[in-house]
Amino acid sequence: MPVEIKFGTDGWRGIIADDFTYESVRIAAQGIAQYLTSRPNPSAIVGYDTRFSSDLFAREVSQVLAANGVSVHLIDAPAPTQVSTFAILDRKVSGGLVITASHNPYYFSGLKYKPEYAGSATPEVTNRLEEEIQRVQRGGRVRLVRFEDALRDRRIQVFDPKPAYIAQVNRLVKLDRIKAAGLRILHEPMYGASQGYVRALLSGGKTTVEEIHQERNPGFGGMHPEPIAQYMPEAMERMRAGKFDLGIANDGDADRVGIIDEKGQFVNQLQVMALLMMYLLEKRGIKGDVVRSLTSTSMADELGKRFGVTVHEMPVGFKYLGPKMAEVNGILAGEESGGFAFRGHIPERDGVLSGIMFADMIVDYGRPLSKILDHLTELVGPHFYARHDLHLDRQEYPARRQEIYGRLQQQMPDELGGSKVIRSRTDDGFKFYLEDGSWVLIRFSGTEPLIRVYSEASSKERVEQLLAALEEKLGLRQLV
Repeated sequence: MPVEIKFGTDGWRGIIADDFTYESVRIAAQGIAQYLTSRPNPSAIVGYDTRFSSDLFAREVSQVLAANGVSVHLIDAPAPTQVSTFAILDRKVSGGLVITASHNPYYFSGLKYKPEYAGSATPEVTNRLEEEIQRVQRGGRVRLVRFEDALRDRRIQVFDPKPAYIAQVNRLVKLDRIKAAGLRILHEPMYGASQGYVRALLSGGKTTVEEIHQERNPGFGGMHPEPIAQYMPEAMERMRAGKFDLGIANDGDADRVGIIDEKGQFVNQLQVMALLMMYLLEKRGIKGDVVRSLTSTSMADELGKRFGVTVHEMPVGFKYLGPKMAEVNGILAGEESGGFAFRGHIPERDGVLSGIMFADMIVDYGRPLSKILDHLTELVGPHFYARHDLHLDRQEYPARRQEIYGRLQQQMPDELGGSKVIRSRTDDGFKFYLEDGSWVLIRFSGTEPLIRVYSEASSKERVEQLLAALEEKLGLRQLV
């Protein structure tokens, strides 16, 4: 039975040696090659992360693309997804493929496809890719060329994307000012693809960057490569020692960011979104709309009212946020998972640039990050947030998801945690907006057997109360 190759919220992911194999990757690459050769200028960037055999999978993809007449630009080392994505624009090619499973556990790998505009692929594009892949699976032929032959006749060209990316970041942030500021920065790449990038961007001045977990380790040293507090105890401990001004963490492919302040406190992803928005509007004086996912913060809405800008709430995923950002010429787009995009850059998440923005923010405000966070609270009031990740058995997950969907579609709650539900949204999970200004949401992962329950409210206690209320109502409390 052929492997089902589906492009979810952000690409196709699978378990290495189970459904993500050399054979299935070649089939996917053949389908993508057929799509590319149906369009002008069939050419592509191929990048990869630090996972097990990512470089070898990238090589297989390159051989298939080249055999089909696609000009291949293969990155010479593991690189952040956004570096590969920016290279699409820099090299003026028609698409990009990245071997990565982002923040998933070490035993996953994946394939992201980025179109010529260097953003997430739209549902229309991913549907075409899946159609082409299915044609291959129904009896098409996978074309393959020897790697050495394709190198010799330049159907595959190997290149270093770092200089062009550094030049691009320097256009968006005054790197020399940060270098001269004497900041002490801790970078936690989580054994992932951002290794060396923050240091390369900020070296050469008084500012210092200390990096941990910077070697390639396909098992991520037993770490889950998602930059949230529970998965990076060593970085948190080092920051609590008081020897650094800023902690920057990135996930496996570095398109997400985690921020730790000078006291060792984790700045949650909703606070990061609000801080970036406040900084761009208040300090940089940049005006324009802001785009956020429905899992992100209502603090953005409060800041929008204060600074007179429109905030657009979209379904989760940069395949929705990116196009909206382009449509309204937005200054910032962000989602709860820690991914942020900026005007003048790619319409896509960049966890490295987001971290550099925080260094710039500290220099610009002239005060520690904890004090900048206090200033945000002065503007929008207290906001607290939490997310529960409820893991299910892989086999059980589809039926359980369908059951919960059915239950909510039949009977939507009219109150939660003692507060009236004033409106709801059902286009991406189920989000309930409450009379007291808080909200609670349940979503179902498209890449893992995982149910996520989120809430934001004015106190930690209220957040936990709302999470418990929805989980109890849906019979999920035992999974917490």
